[in-house]
Amino acid sequence: MLYPRESETREVRSLDGIWNFVRSDQANPTQGVRDEWYAKELSKSRPTIPMPVPASYNDITTDNLRDHVGTVWYDRKFFVPRSWSKDQRIWLRFGSVHYEAYVWINGQKVVKHEMGHLPFEAEVTDLLSYGAENRITVMCDNALIQTTVPQGRITEVPNDGGMTIVQSYTFDFFNYAGIHRSVHLYTTPRTFIEEVEVTTNLSKDATVGEVFYSVSVNGSAANEADNVLQIQANLYDKDGILVANATSDQKLGGKLQVNPVKPWWPYLMHSEPGYLYQLEIKLLATNDELLDVYRLKVGIRTLSWNSQQFLINGKPVYFRGFGRHEDSDIRGKGLDNALMVRDFNLLKWIGANAYRTSHYPYSEESMQFADEHGIMIIDECPSVDTENFSQELLGKHKSSLEQLIHRDRNHPSVVMWSIANEPRTGSVSADSYFELVANFTRSLDKTRPITAAIAVSNTQDKAGRSLDIISFNRYNAWYSNAGRLDMITQNVIDEAIAWNKRYNKPIIMSEYGADTLEGLHMQPAYVWSEEFQTEVFSRHFKAFDELRKKGWFIGEFVWNFADFKTAQSYTRVGGNKKGVFTRARQPKAAAHLLRKRYFALGRDLDQCSFPEDLFTYIADLIS
Repeated sequence: MLYPRESETREVRSLDGIWNFVRSDQANPTQGVRDEWYAKELSKSRPTIPMPVPASYNDITTDNLRDHVGTVWYDRKFFVPRSWSKDQRIWLRFGSVHYEAYVWINGQKVVKHEMGHLPFEAEVTDLLSYGAENRITVMCDNALIQTTVPQGRITEVPNDGGMTIVQSYTFDFFNYAGIHRSVHLYTTPRTFIEEVEVTTNLSKDATVGEVFYSVSVNGSAANEADNVLQIQANLYDKDGILVANATSDQKLGGKLQVNPVKPWWPYLMHSEPGYLYQLEIKLLATNDELLDVYRLKVGIRTLSWNSQQFLINGKPVYFRGFGRHEDSDIRGKGLDNALMVRDFNLLKWIGANAYRTSHYPYSEESMQFADEHGIMIIDECPSVDTENFSQELLGKHKSSLEQLIHRDRNHPSVVMWSIANEPRTGSVSADSYFELVANFTRSLDKTRPITAAIAVSNTQDKAGRSLDIISFNRYNAWYSNAGRLDMITQNVIDEAIAWNKRYNKPIIMSEYGADTLEGLHMQPAYVWSEEFQTEVFSRHFKAFDELRKKGWFIGEFVWNFADFKTAQSYTRVGGNKKGVFTRARQPKAAAHLLRKRYFALGRDLDQCSFPEDLFTYIADLIS
């Protein structure tokens, strides 16, 4: 599924803005379907309120919409120009609706999609009124059960008014819901470029690059025996200069060679990180008639891994970064370009070179930003705290990975697939379950390694044998031995060694940290204080430096980049406070310590230079 882009042959129109919104009765979530609310304006069935799109709906109002369980409805009107009716196809695309979506155009059902955080689309050419007003209606269901990805439970419990519906889940972030990412209408020609798959390679000396491309075409012209379609591929550098071109045969694929090449490098590993070329794909008919044009950014790089290392362009990588969340005040998980730019500025300010999309796919816009800035991504599907393994769950788990890989496979920033976060891999059935998931993932993409963030002990785990890289989450001095700063360093060293000894694979510590209330200071360090978070980090740093000497320890990821909202709990004061930045994206004390470490690692491992403001002047000492 290609990201919607304008070209000589395509137009894109946004349907973002203020929509009309109705919540269903929790005790009667399917009433709107039975009563056919989609057949007319929502306001004819129920009173509506305004609702921004994209955004989570939970924190917009001042009533109890935050904790609503079940279905909600959106609608809005829009015009389609008469010009769109001329020999074109029209597509409706959603960047993400959480969790399940049903969509109607002018009262006609268009598409149903299950899985939050991933895009879906449908052709609406024959359902639109051209040169006239149209109506789009969306029903969104946020209910999570044991066969959704992620999993949850719905229970009916007594309250002061009788009975109520309660959604519960074990994962530690708020189950925001709604139309989370942009909604687009876009046009294509009748016969158009439907898919583009890109892989790249470098010569051993990294002076020559290769771009392999494969194109899928949709439309009647693709099936006409006397119409031989061709692909003309042009590759341009950052200055818009043509550096390679080729015309394919009927296979609609080929290779471009770039000499000399500028490889895609991660941030701080090169003076020009995130270098991108533009690949222009032109679909031509037999008579050289231009049928369609699509352009995308391409980074030329290689990935490789073994039992000791992960390498990019033949150079060993040491990951230093974060687990994160798409989360902000008011918008929830809604796409927020201002927040996205701020986050990437902070990632570069602190010297990180990577993050994991914990615990679901992030927006396509953020993936494009990571490409441009050289930030490596461990791309995680929405399987979190996976348990009660079943065939139905397995099918949906595989579907989430298939959708994710098809969406993100062309991004140079994506260097690893994460097939789960903290699954219950101590279960007997976890062995065969994750073998199936891992093998399915490899069948879709063999160019990237597979990992999962594991929380059980290495002695209990049954999934690691199916992974390429072992990632583990552990909260020493927090969830175990709370407050004991003297029980961190050796525990981390011992556990990492045990993981490597068991599986003989590279090891990453994918989560560590401590909740920290901004502005709370206590000396000596005490849990929840900024001093305690700083000390927790420092004790982990000692462990990491010992482990780096062993050659197979390849990365450290703080949990979390920023504070985020969770379900209500007596253990959470307004949410999870493990961020090194506040929810408003301001640094806590530990952020400054972490910045010094990440840049010190960058200078030691990648020969980057220090920022001028990294160290504060203290004194001119005279001996």
